[in-house]
Amino acid sequence: MGMTAQAAFWFLPAVIPIAIYISWNDMRSMKITNNSIIVLMVAYALLGPFAFGLEMYLWQWLHFPIVLVVCMALWSLRTMGGGDAKMIAAMAPFFVVADLELILRLFAASLLGALAVHSLFRFTPLKKPVAEWQSWNAGRYFPKGFPLSMTLVLYLAFAAVYR
Repeated sequence: MGMTAQAAFWFLPAVIPIAIYISWNDMRSMKITNNSIIVLMVAYALLGPFAFGLEMYLWQWLHFPIVLVVCMALWSLRTMGGGDAKMIAAMAPFFVVADLELILRLFAASLLGALAVHSLFRFTPLKKPVAEWQSWNAGRYFPKGFPLSMTLVLYLAFAAVYR
């Protein structure tokens, strides 16, 4: 059994503003702050028991340390940024393992979509209102806070609508 619509409705109102802030800040300064990660985890800590029920809520917490260890190993190998690793670990309790295929598909689509939108703004006059963003000149680095946030919001939105 994957994410239920009821659980998604509990999380969505809290996750959407946090995701927007993380996306904006990562594109602006190429940083995912510890405070934003803490706020995301607090949202899960407060809403999780109502969304999942106590037993599943506690099991979902196991995703955090497991994903954090894996992501920190990838960070030490320089395959991802530290902020991205922390964010993926903080998002992990929201995801139900039964939905892994959907999550990976959503992330792939979000990554391509974010790259397309970012490039559209970067190479056109649309970037004038936010010309000071560091992500425009980050070279081969791309701010993954945007597609990661998009993945979480889309996952919850899909569950809310289709389950």
